[in-house]
Amino acid sequence: MNFQEFFHMGGYAVYVWTSYGLCFAVLAFNLIAPLRRKNELLKSLRRQLKPESRR
Repeated sequence: MNFQEFFHMGGYAVYVWTSYGLCFAVLAFNLIAPLRRKNELLKSLRRQLKPESRR
Protein backbone atom coordinates (compact mmCIF):
# COMPACT_ATOMS: atom_id res chain seq x y z
CA MET A 1 0.00 0.00 0.00
CA ASN A 2 1.38 3.40 -0.96
CA PHE A 3 0.46 6.81 0.42
CA GLN A 4 -1.75 7.67 -2.52
CA GLU A 5 -3.94 4.64 -1.82
CA PHE A 6 -3.95 5.46 1.88
CA PHE A 7 -5.11 9.05 1.31
CA HIS A 8 -7.66 7.92 -1.29
CA MET A 9 -9.21 5.51 1.28
CA GLY A 10 -10.72 3.25 -1.33
CA GLY A 11 -12.90 6.00 -2.78
CA TYR A 12 -14.19 7.21 0.57
CA ALA A 13 -11.52 9.85 1.18
CA VAL A 14 -13.94 12.79 1.19
CA TYR A 15 -16.06 11.23 3.93
CA VAL A 16 -13.16 9.91 5.98
CA TRP A 17 -11.07 13.08 5.95
CA THR A 18 -14.13 15.26 6.53
CA SER A 19 -14.96 13.13 9.57
CA TYR A 20 -11.41 13.46 10.87
CA GLY A 21 -11.52 17.21 10.30
CA LEU A 22 -14.84 17.66 12.08
CA CYS A 23 -13.70 15.49 14.96
CA PHE A 24 -10.53 17.55 15.33
CA ALA A 25 -12.54 20.80 15.19
CA VAL A 26 -14.93 19.61 17.93
CA LEU A 27 -12.05 18.46 20.14
CA ALA A 28 -10.26 21.77 19.65
CA PHE A 29 -13.45 23.67 20.51
CA ASN A 30 -13.92 21.53 23.63
CA LEU A 31 -10.43 22.50 24.75
CA ILE A 32 -10.45 26.18 23.80
CA ALA A 33 -13.98 27.25 24.80
CA PRO A 34 -13.65 26.50 28.54
CA LEU A 35 -10.23 28.17 28.68
CA ARG A 36 -11.60 31.32 27.08
CA ARG A 37 -14.61 31.29 29.42
CA LYS A 38 -12.32 30.88 32.44
CA ASN A 39 -10.22 33.85 31.35
CA GLU A 40 -13.35 35.97 30.83
CA LEU A 41 -14.62 35.05 34.30
CA LEU A 42 -11.28 35.88 35.91
CA LYS A 43 -11.19 39.27 34.17
CA SER A 44 -14.73 39.96 35.30
CA LEU A 45 -13.93 39.05 38.89
CA ARG A 46 -10.82 41.22 38.85
CA ARG A 47 -12.87 44.18 37.60
CA GLN A 48 -15.45 43.62 40.34
CA LEU A 49 -12.86 43.34 43.09
CA LYS A 50 -10.69 46.24 41.98
CA PRO A 51 -12.98 49.08 43.23
CA GLU A 52 -13.53 47.31 46.55
CA SER A 53 -9.82 47.18 47.31
CA ARG A 54 -9.56 51.00 47.02
CA ARG A 55 -12.05 51.56 49.87
